[in-house]
Amino acid sequence: MKEAVIRGLIVGGGFLIQILLSIFIYLFLIDKIFIIHLFFLFIQAIFIVYFIKYSKNYSQTLPLIILLLFFPLLGTLICMIVIQNKNKSKLLKNIVASEKENKKNFIHKELVDLKKKSHLRYITEYAGFPITRRNNIRYYPLGELAFESMLESLEKAKEFIFLEYFIICPGTMWNKILEVLKRKVKEGVEVRVIYDDAGCIATLNKNYDKELEKMGIKCIIFNKLHPISGVIMNNRDHRKILVIDGKVAFSGGINLADEYININSPYGHWKDNGIKVEGEAVWSYTVMFLTMWNAFKKDDPDFNKYKKEDYKKIKENGIAIPYAETPLDNDQTGEDIYLNIINQAHEYVYIFTPYLIIDTDVINALILASKRGVDVRLIIPGIPDKKIVYTLSESYLEMLIKRGVKIYKYTKGFVHGKVFISDDKIATVGTINLDFRSLYLHFECGLYLEDVDCIKEIKKDFVETLKESHQVTEKEATPKFFKSIWQAILRLFAPLM
Repeated sequence: MKEAVIRGLIVGGGFLIQILLSIFIYLFLIDKIFIIHLFFLFIQAIFIVYFIKYSKNYSQTLPLIILLLFFPLLGTLICMIVIQNKNKSKLLKNIVASEKENKKNFIHKELVDLKKKSHLRYITEYAGFPITRRNNIRYYPLGELAFESMLESLEKAKEFIFLEYFIICPGTMWNKILEVLKRKVKEGVEVRVIYDDAGCIATLNKNYDKELEKMGIKCIIFNKLHPISGVIMNNRDHRKILVIDGKVAFSGGINLADEYININSPYGHWKDNGIKVEGEAVWSYTVMFLTMWNAFKKDDPDFNKYKKEDYKKIKENGIAIPYAETPLDNDQTGEDIYLNIINQAHEYVYIFTPYLIIDTDVINALILASKRGVDVRLIIPGIPDKKIVYTLSESYLEMLIKRGVKIYKYTKGFVHGKVFISDDKIATVGTINLDFRSLYLHFECGLYLEDVDCIKEIKKDFVETLKESHQVTEKEATPKFFKSIWQAILRLFAPLM
C-alpha cells in the first residue's frame, strides 16, 4: 500500500506540475506575452471546431465545450486528457494494428437469416463478431459462486491459461488462483496474465510483473502510468477474461480481489455476477486476449494453435456472441448493443448497473421504451463505492422516474454487475458500465445472448434482487437546491467519470 501511495503521488505530482506550469504561464506571463493568450484561444477554437464537426454524441462533448468557453485553461487540459491522438501513441498504434490484423481470426458462419434479425446483423457484419450456437453457458448471480467454478476449471488446465483483468489484489481470491497458476506452470501449462496499471495502482507494486515472470508466469502490464505521459493516456483495460485450454472462458463483472467475492467488502454486500462459457464462443474470447497480448509482444503469428474443436460435441443452444469494445475506433459497440436491446424490447428491459452516467441517446431510449409500454427497471447500488460518482448518477434519476422508468436501489450494498435482459429472450453480460468511461474510453467486453437457456436464470436473479431493493420515488429522486447545483457542476465532468 505504501508503494501504491508513492506511485500515486509521483503520477499525480507530475500531472500537478503540468497544471501549475500552465497556470503560471497563463496568469503571470499573459500581460507580458500576449501571444500565449492567443495560443490558448487558438487551442480553444481548434477543440470546439473539432467537437462540432466530428462528435457523434453531443452529450459527451457539450460539457467539454462549456468548460472550454468558461474555463479556458482547465478546459484545454481536460480536452487534452479526453481526446487522445492514437497516431502519437506507440501503444495505441500497436493495439490498432493488432486489432486490424487479427480480425481475420474471428470465424463467421451463416447461421441465421440476418435480414430478419437486424440487431444480429449489426453485431456480426458491422461490428465483426461471429455468431456461435454450440455452447454450454452458465450464469452466476454472485462473484463467490463464479470464483468456485473458476478454481475448479483452473485445476483441470492442461495446456494454457490466459487472464486479462482490470484489478488484481493479493488476498484470499488472488492468492488461491496464484497457487494454482504456480502449480500449473510446473506441470508445463502456459500461463499469461494482463492487468491494468491504473486498476492495480493501489494493490500491486510496480514490479509485480517481474515477480510473476520469476514464477514462470508471462505477464504484461497494460499502459503503465507515468508522471508525464501515462496520466494523459486515459484509455484503460477494463476487461475481465479468463480462458482455459480454449475450452472454457469466464467473464462478467468480477475482478480478482476479495470484495468481489464478499470477503472484506467495505460497501455492504457486493452484488456481482459471472458468466461461464464452454464451447464454440470460447474462441472469440481467446482471440480477444491474444489480440491484446500481441499488441505488446508479437508472440503469436498464428492464433490457431490455441483453437479447439471440442465444441462440435455440444448441442446447439440459442445464439451467443462475445464482443469487444475498443475506444480506438469511431463506434461505440457496447452502447449500440445496449440501445438495440432497449429499442427492440416489447414487454420489459431489466438492467443491473453500478453507475448511471448516461448520454441523451440512452436517456431517450429508456424513456421512449417506457412510453411504448415497456416495463423498464434499473437496479443501482444502495451503498456507493465512489460518493462523487454516485451523486452524479443520482442526477439522472428524477427525469427518468418522472417519465415512467423504475429505479431501484440495492438495499444490502453495492451492485457491480453489468447486465441487460429483455423479454425472456435477449440478454447481455459483461464489463461495460452505463457510464462515459466504459462506453467511450475503456477496452471492454461482453457476451450477447439470445434464446439461451441461462437467460431464465438471469431474469430470476434480477427478480430476486428486486426483493432486496427499494424503489426510488420521485420525491426521493428530486434533489434539494444546493445538491442540484452540485450535480449540475458534476455533469460538466461526466465525460471523465
